[in-house]
Amino acid sequence: MIADPLVIVALAVPAAGALGISLCDRNPNLREAVTIATAGALLACVIPLLLAVLEGGRPQARLLEPIPGLPIAFLVEPLGALFALIASVLWMVSSIYSIGYMRGNHEAHQTRFYSCFALAIAAAIGIAFAANLVTLFLFYEALTLVTYPLVTHHGTDEAKRGGRVYLGLLLGTSVMFLLPALVITWDVAGTTDFRTGGILPRDLSPAALAALLALFVFGIGKAALMPFHRWLPAAMVAPAPVSALLHAVAVVKAGAFAVVKIIVYVFGFDALSGGTDWLAAVAGFTIVAASIVALKADNLKRRLAYSTVSQLSYVVLAAAVLAPLSLIGAVVHIAAHALGKITLFFAAGSIYTATHKTEVSQLDGIGRRMPWTMGAFAVGALSMIGLPPAVGFVSKWYMLSGAMAGAHWVVVAVIVASTLLNAGYFLPVVHRAFFRAPPPEDRRHPHGEAPLPIVVALVLTAGGTVALFFAPDLPIALAQQMLELK
Repeated sequence: MIADPLVIVALAVPAAGALGISLCDRNPNLREAVTIATAGALLACVIPLLLAVLEGGRPQARLLEPIPGLPIAFLVEPLGALFALIASVLWMVSSIYSIGYMRGNHEAHQTRFYSCFALAIAAAIGIAFAANLVTLFLFYEALTLVTYPLVTHHGTDEAKRGGRVYLGLLLGTSVMFLLPALVITWDVAGTTDFRTGGILPRDLSPAALAALLALFVFGIGKAALMPFHRWLPAAMVAPAPVSALLHAVAVVKAGAFAVVKIIVYVFGFDALSGGTDWLAAVAGFTIVAASIVALKADNLKRRLAYSTVSQLSYVVLAAAVLAPLSLIGAVVHIAAHALGKITLFFAAGSIYTATHKTEVSQLDGIGRRMPWTMGAFAVGALSMIGLPPAVGFVSKWYMLSGAMAGAHWVVVAVIVASTLLNAGYFLPVVHRAFFRAPPPEDRRHPHGEAPLPIVVALVLTAGGTVALFFAPDLPIALAQQMLELK
């Protein structure tokens, strides 16, 4: 492996962008131009690193070693390359969307918003490229801290309460569970480096392995497994672009990514064989319970938030099956959920910007006035349900195939039942939008689509959701390379 300065550049670009954005506070047009340019520069760094990984390379870099044997180091492997690609592409699209949303709603503190968004992307790239648990932990905590001002953006009492829940749960789980797991791993393995096949000694008892896995899984609060999921709906007090960042671009993706990476590179399949049934049970319960809550939620963003809690647990469930096909499904679902869920939150923000409606019960006939928005919503909903032609179908196909091949029939039942629940809380929204008459007040005061940047962004992500259904080769190839499958 050869040290590659492009790894450090990719980390530095969004951080430098945050500084540039702050310096342009008095010139909104320049500030937004810097945001777009920085997102483009990051993508230009990530693509060559991704191509190097696809060719079998593993670009790496080391910053410093504050404690002997515990360096802050970076290594671009297949799963991290995919996460970095998702974050950089969706940052570009989110920036376009944010321009329309922040201006359309006359939001205050826009410079702080764009700066913190850039810092969040920098932290996400650090997580993606982390070569060891120490580096992952540092950037994981940084992501929590830099997104707190985004959650509390509006400065209201409700926003502050949501921020306290957000910060308390994510920092609390990290300190109580994730940090001890890191220390124990360092003590028993003598290293925290990520390695194919795992790093834990083979003489650890099944009970010790299960306890350590529990510390990791519950310590990664961003994966939103119950009972440590409440930060996610609490954070819905934030503006729609922040919700998109939390649910699709960086925060929850960091959680799902970290769980998969630790299972593959810290524990390894052989060590965990037969020892993850409890994790599958917790993930299965979270999937079904969160889907039931979403089914009853009238507030659109709350419904989408609990949908995210459910959808994230698909990744954990598939990883717990420990079957190559299911792991491929988990990796593809990280990409599928990113595109599908960002489309849904973009649509929710579009509806709010154009109509100031926030409840599902208020959406009768809205598809006739906002066909692009609600058409994109329908595509995102199909992906979350797992229906073609959306990429969510591909990820669920692999998950089900792996579960069936291993005779994990309870897992199969959970996926099938939750798919029906997904349809139960998404399809009524689409039905209301396109097949019900609008209320009288809408007919008296007709509205149209949200500002053009919003519509462009949600059409792009909806199009990506469909395109990835027809061409899912990239995430599948990266997953196979991660698992060393030919």
